[in-house]
Parts: sequence; structure tokens; C-alpha cells
Amino acid sequence: MKITAGGVAAAEWTKFSSLRSTWITTGISVLLLIAFGMIASASFTGDGMNSVDLALSGSVLAALSVGVLGALLGASEYTTGMIRATLAAVPRRLPVLWSKSLVAGAAAFVTMTAGAFAAFASGSAVLNDDVDALGLGDDGVLRALLGAGLYLGLVAMLGVALGMLVRSSAGAIAILAGLLLIVPGLVALLPDSISEAVTPYLPSNAGNAVMVTTQAHGTLTPWAGLAVFAGYVVVALAAAAYRLKKTDA
Repeated sequence: MKITAGGVAAAEWTKFSSLRSTWITTGISVLLLIAFGMIASASFTGDGMNSVDLALSGSVLAALSVGVLGALLGASEYTTGMIRATLAAVPRRLPVLWSKSLVAGAAAFVTMTAGAFAAFASGSAVLNDDVDALGLGDDGVLRALLGAGLYLGLVAMLGVALGMLVRSSAGAIAILAGLLLIVPGLVALLPDSISEAVTPYLPSNAGNAVMVTTQAHGTLTPWAGLAVFAGYVVVALAAAAYRLKKTDA
């Protein structure tokens, strides 16, 4: 029987959706986004933040959560040894990687976009009076909320790529956490001239640019930032594809 791209994608979706951990991790990701958005919206007083910024303040932890989900999807079959059966069924190998990343990215995009809109709605309901309240019709609001879903979908794809590259869930999660959480702090310790030049292009900073309604000085424009982050994902997928094609399972 001929193996089609759609068949491989359907098989990966079946694996993905049949795992209890998938739904637990997805639920936690959405909950983090909504809960932290509500807490920030209800507690923040002062200037410099608007209702969208506050609603999406849980995106850092949500990104780590969906990235973990992607890493587990990418690496779990190597842990159990089931990858040999998968690659025996799909001898061309690369469709497995593309399908896993597509499934994880699409699932994260849909759920986290819904979570972003829910966080915005719930956060707006408890917003302090002295915070700038924005509506869906205001400039940049829809783009920021949809951008949050796009960014988090790409984070899930990055997790898959890292999982299949290092073939270890723990290793992939450690690398992902380092890229998103630790590297920005380390770069901040560099001399100002270097830090200011590099910081906008770091993965998390570039991705976050699409989730703000106003561009701060020294940051990338929203779509340029998302494009830079997508570039990191492409590089990781290319590295995973090379290892998948050239080395044994």
C-alpha cells in the first residue's frame, strides 16, 4: 500500500490525540495563559502596560508548556523504541518529522489562539480602571492575539524538532528552556552595545514582538520578529531532518 503524506499525518494525529499527556499538557498551557493574564490584569497598576500586554503575560510559561508538548511528541518514540516501527512503515523518514511538527504546531495554534482570546476577555473583565483598556477593534489587538497563537504554534514545532534532533525528552526540554528563558538573561550581562544589538533577535524576544500592540524602541516589528523566530524553527527542523535521514534510529 502506498504511503501518502496525508496518511502519515493522520497516523501522527492519532498518536498525538490518543495520549492522555497531550490533553493534560494542552490544558495546562491554556490554563497558564488565562490564569496569569487574569492575575496580571487584576493586580497591575501603573503605566506602560495595556490590557493586551497584561492578558498575554502568561505567554512565557505557556510557551514553555507547549514546547514541552512538542518535545515529548518528537522524542517519546525514541525513548520507547517505537520509532523503529514508525520508520519501517515510512521508509522515506522525513514525512514523519514533517507530520509530527505539523500536528503539534496546528494543535498548539488552535488551542492557544483560543486561549489568547479567552485571556483577553477574562483579563478585560477584571482590569483596573487606571490601565489602558483596548477592544478587539483597536489597532494591533487582533494581530497580537492571533500572533500569540502563531508564536506558540511555532514553539511547539520547535519542541518537536529539538526532540527528534537530540532524541531525548529531557535534553530537548532543557535546550528549549535555555533558549527561551536562560539565554536572554545571559545576553543581558554582556556589554550594552552587544546586548542591545543581539537582544531583539533572541528567540523569545523575536517571537514576543508579534504579541504587543505598540513597538518599543530597539525591538523588531511584529511580523519581522515572528519571521526571525520562524527562522530558528526552520533551522532546528533542518538539523533534525539531516540527523533523521543520515543516522540510525
